[in-house]
Amino acid sequence: MLRKLLILGVFAGTSASIPIVYQSNPQLLDSLLKSAVAPKSPVPEPDVKLASVPAKPAAPMLLGRQVLLNADERGHFTSAFKLNGRQIDGMIDTGATLVAINTSTARRIGISLNPSDFNQQVNTANGAIKAAVVTVDRLQIGRISVDNVQAVVLDDRALQTNLIGMSFLQRLQKYEVQNGALLLVQ
Repeated sequence: MLRKLLILGVFAGTSASIPIVYQSNPQLLDSLLKSAVAPKSPVPEPDVKLASVPAKPAAPMLLGRQVLLNADERGHFTSAFKLNGRQIDGMIDTGATLVAINTSTARRIGISLNPSDFNQQVNTANGAIKAAVVTVDRLQIGRISVDNVQAVVLDDRALQTNLIGMSFLQRLQKYEVQNGALLLVQ
């Protein structure tokens, strides 16, 4: 179990760093992607193609869902979310590997936990603490909805604000800050 959590942590940390690298140097990521797709040397193409990459990307479909969150006076992106159909307040936190909710919120959204469920140690900004790993059936913000989102539950004293972390954000098509607002696209 510890090995799985470690692997998940490495995967989530790596996933979380991609948008940061892209925002700081988009040309680097674009050149890496182009070099991965571009042919290495002129090789004649076989007559049969098993898979191909289109030369020109397809036009984006207009069916996607979008939400735009304005930053509050502290520069944080806070909003009302729905977890398992219940409205809760929370803050988008790209530094959080998982969605993090407190025990009061867990009870409100129908997750019942025993003290023995708090068997995972997580590192927070305030130090290490015991947590319970759970799955939120559905997390919604506006018209965006993601099912089966992994989350951690922390004691109310350790977590006063629910955090919407990378276990939700990485499942979106994109998220980006533009003109002081956070754009979420599904």
